[in-house]
Amino acid sequence: MRVRTCARYPHPRLAAVTPAGAVLRSMRPKQWTKNLLVVAAPLAAGDIGEPGVLGATLLAFVAFCAASSAIYLVNDCADVEADRLHPRKRFRPIASGRLSVRTALVVAAALFAGSVAVAAAMRWEFAALLGSYIAVMLLYALWLKHEPVLDLTLIAGGFLMRAVAGGLAADIPISDSFLLVAGFGSLFIVAGKRYSELHTLGSEAGTRRSLVRYTDTYLRFVWSIAAAATITAYCLWAFEGGAEAGDSGVPWHTLSILPFVVGLLRYAVDIDAGQAAEPEDIVWGDRVLQGVGVVWIVVLSLGVLGV
Repeated sequence: MRVRTCARYPHPRLAAVTPAGAVLRSMRPKQWTKNLLVVAAPLAAGDIGEPGVLGATLLAFVAFCAASSAIYLVNDCADVEADRLHPRKRFRPIASGRLSVRTALVVAAALFAGSVAVAAAMRWEFAALLGSYIAVMLLYALWLKHEPVLDLTLIAGGFLMRAVAGGLAADIPISDSFLLVAGFGSLFIVAGKRYSELHTLGSEAGTRRSLVRYTDTYLRFVWSIAAAATITAYCLWAFEGGAEAGDSGVPWHTLSILPFVVGLLRYAVDIDAGQAAEPEDIVWGDRVLQGVGVVWIVVLSLGVLGV
């Protein structure tokens, strides 16, 4: 049966979405892949299989999924008018009118409460980090996303908080070099996202206030510097990790540098082509990048396990 559409629901697939489905779409479960960064610290430390660590990491992942989904709902409510002018975002449930702003904010409040409750049941350090993440992301969604540089910094900070969260939740020490990799790697992804958005929208970039004061040359400058800093920091972390693990045989930590750099360069190809506006789409769609990622994880795991 053909789905009828109208001006309010301009997209056939959107017109067929139920209210519950509209809420789920606005929570953006596809982007929960970003929250897998909470596994980074326990995995890098080789403690992911230790008693209590895996459970704490999973709870941290759930808490960040709830909090980030709440942020997406608030962000879409704040951006509803701008999204209606966007060639793709105008089909989002709130922008299209399929989900009311009031309902979205009620769901967001429930998700915030749930995430804080989970965090409070764990360690206070993790609860403080999650609270800081919520506060920073609300500042971004409601105000600072329109300020150049600050918007890049806050989003990158959100990625960094995810990477730190797993260590805090499981009470695992986090090295300085790991923080550098996570921080500059986050900036690389965020600057690449903005660069791709600028190229995707082209003359319509004015519909997004966060892009008006950026140029492609500036964003290329930022993600190029961030890429170089990320590679340097990862090399430092790999050398430190190899020394601590006692890589007397095969230097797995050092060897992991190669697939890491290849993966970063592959991602840079997608950025340069203007295809990195949605990082999760690259993760799920680029088979070569997935293959390189598997190789990197295997080599790194061998080093962490001391094989």
